[in-house]
Amino acid sequence: MNAIVEYIKDVFGGMKSLLTGMTVTVKYFFSPGEIVTQQYPENRDTLKMFDRFKGNVYMIHNDQNQHGCTACGICEMNCPNGSIEVIAKQVVVDEKKKKVLDKHIYRMGMCTFCGLCVKACPTKTLAFGQEYENSVYKRSNLTRILNKPNSTLAN
Repeated sequence: MNAIVEYIKDVFGGMKSLLTGMTVTVKYFFSPGEIVTQQYPENRDTLKMFDRFKGNVYMIHNDQNQHGCTACGICEMNCPNGSIEVIAKQVVVDEKKKKVLDKHIYRMGMCTFCGLCVKACPTKTLAFGQEYENSVYKRSNLTRILNKPNSTLAN
């Protein structure tokens, strides 16, 4: 008897969920002022992505071509599929050895855009961009160096 009552509750719960979804669909169907579907690629020039959109990962640089990456490697450790590689070099500054970023390699072809690298960055140097067109003919073109040429660590 208890199983029958649970079954009936599940059926009515499913019907309620279906009606809720159909209400949203019918609302968008009869309100022509609110356009949800984007006509891509015809509107490529006017297309605005949402702020929460997760595009390519990039490294923030200031006007003097300086970044905040200390080459700690936390983003590399938190990446679940190894799409980030941090290569550091040892430099002598004031008679002390210091680790400096040489290359910050990002393999977009392996990236799942999970955002763990951006969240884990202690200096908030990594961020998501708004770039959405990523089709290329060669897989090697999906590998990018995030630090700009001749960039240095910001003080």
